[in-house]
Amino acid sequence: MPDSPRLRLLIVGVVGLSLFAALLARLWYLQVLTAPQFKLQAKQNQVRVVKVAAPRGRILDRNGVVLVDNRASNVVAVDRSRLTADERAPLLERLSRVLHIPDVELSRRLDDVTVSPYTPVPLAEDVPEPTMVTLRERQEDFPGVVARTVAVREYPHGSLAAHVLGYVGEVNDTDMADNQGEYQLGDQIGKAGVERTYEKELRGAAGEERIEVDAKGTPIRTLSRRGPVQGSDLVLSLDINVQARAEASLSQGLAAARGRPFEKDKGLLVADAGAVVVLDAKEGSVVAMASYPTFDLPGLANGVSKAEAAKLFSPSSGAPFINRAIQGQYAPGSTWKLVTADAAMRTGLVSPNYTYNDTGSFEIKECVGTSCIRHNAGSRAFGRVDFRRALTVSSDVYFYNLGSMFWQRRKSGHFGETPIQESAAALGFGRKTGVPLQGESEGRVPTPETRAELHRTKPKLYPTGGWFEGDNVNLAIGQGELGVTPIQLANAYATYANGGTRFSPNIALRVQRQDGTVVRDIAPRVLPDSLALSPQVRQPIMAGLAGVVSDPDGTAFNAFASFPLRSYGIAGKTGTAQAKPKQDTALFVGYGPTSDPRYAVAVVMEQSGFGASAAAPVARRVFSAIAGVDGGNGPATFVQLNGAGD
Repeated sequence: MPDSPRLRLLIVGVVGLSLFAALLARLWYLQVLTAPQFKLQAKQNQVRVVKVAAPRGRILDRNGVVLVDNRASNVVAVDRSRLTADERAPLLERLSRVLHIPDVELSRRLDDVTVSPYTPVPLAEDVPEPTMVTLRERQEDFPGVVARTVAVREYPHGSLAAHVLGYVGEVNDTDMADNQGEYQLGDQIGKAGVERTYEKELRGAAGEERIEVDAKGTPIRTLSRRGPVQGSDLVLSLDINVQARAEASLSQGLAAARGRPFEKDKGLLVADAGAVVVLDAKEGSVVAMASYPTFDLPGLANGVSKAEAAKLFSPSSGAPFINRAIQGQYAPGSTWKLVTADAAMRTGLVSPNYTYNDTGSFEIKECVGTSCIRHNAGSRAFGRVDFRRALTVSSDVYFYNLGSMFWQRRKSGHFGETPIQESAAALGFGRKTGVPLQGESEGRVPTPETRAELHRTKPKLYPTGGWFEGDNVNLAIGQGELGVTPIQLANAYATYANGGTRFSPNIALRVQRQDGTVVRDIAPRVLPDSLALSPQVRQPIMAGLAGVVSDPDGTAFNAFASFPLRSYGIAGKTGTAQAKPKQDTALFVGYGPTSDPRYAVAVVMEQSGFGASAAAPVARRVFSAIAGVDGGNGPATFVQLNGAGD
């Protein structure tokens, strides 16, 4: 059909009518069909919801002494929504002069994207009161500046119990992912210690402000405000007096050992780290937990910079953030003889009256070469000793013989392949105690199976995958591939002290409100596989451990010479463990009072030599604080050995 003006006009008219109809349909859709939805969105766009952080709950010791509190901190912040681009540079320059902070640093803080755009950005904390008054009086010179007082963490006892208490910090990506929807950027969260374990109880409930804004997002007025609710208080099982004594004694004991001769022609002792654990053996709770070196807990109250964090976590810092009480793994040395003694008595391998002639050395029967001979410390010979005296004087030869006897008689099937390892498992070694703190180590108890696995994965280090008599002999005195934590040692001795009840240690007793009203009690956690200790098994071992402290030939006799043992008896075991290529680890684990055992104390000191010389004096001072008796109020000293080993 020939083209004509009328046809073109018709086409244009149809197109125009279609567009007009589509526009009308869209307008009807927006203004009628979806009007309620968009009306709601428009209303929401006019209101911004801002969270108001709640003060965290306090942390107290078992006697009600406040360990962590909140204090008022003067904070200077800037409301970015009230600050124009032209005002920014002059304002920061004036603030720099008042706050004594470079304007470049203030600018960096002002650009912090983790702070809500509707919340003032903090630029300075703990600002002196005169400066706050100046800023409030000269508001016209400081547009958008907010001078306010907020709550921050305060530590009345400084860095005491730093590893137990832990610290708080701003949430990161991991925290946000683990707690979806519960936190926003800029929120504070427990990062370590009980601050992290009991985050939900301590955190409290945030408040909320509803702020009306204009089309540009500028706040107009506050529509409503719901105040925050402070978090609950947490009452720990710690006793701050015992904690203070444990930390001071450990630090002093390491200082006393440091620089003393290690062994002939082997340099001086380094004595650079260690841990102390005190457990209540009757309720299964932590009374004190010390780890050295420690860190500046108050210095973390307001966070740390990247440069400060790099310094804190550097190898030269001594790894102060590692809680060695639950994360450090050590060869237990002669403190392990409790395990071997338990295995020997419970299986009936020997009786308390069984004697062995300790000549100072022991020869492994199924062995070839010079390494077949094992010696007591200093090759000292104790002569014929029975079961109790072997514990008291720490006769390695006696326990070498027990390890060998177990090995030789395994073929008969009477005791199985791993009787010592089975006693270790019954006392909680080789697995976490379950104390509610992050990062606890399991330790390791070697078995024929683990040796075969090591050979498979590390054939150069372990050229043979078999388990031999020499391995059993080493295991009997706490050497070899063993690794235990200080809290495992304390818990094992606490189990024996209380008659066989093994607890998963608690670190807190209850959660309560600020007025003392109990929210919930935290009951002791008795493990189902506790030991059934008969008097025939327990009493000989207890007698041998008591002799370690009270018998003149006991390895810890000199260390406790000034302690009033008649009024408050102590029993325990010293230990000295090889830790090559490092120097020997010094250990002492004990309990008291012997008349009615209540407390177990474990002391582990890295590169500190003999347990009797270094660790036992530290334990003596801790026991003096527990018992409230004289005999340990002086500094922890490095005592001379009384001729016995360990």
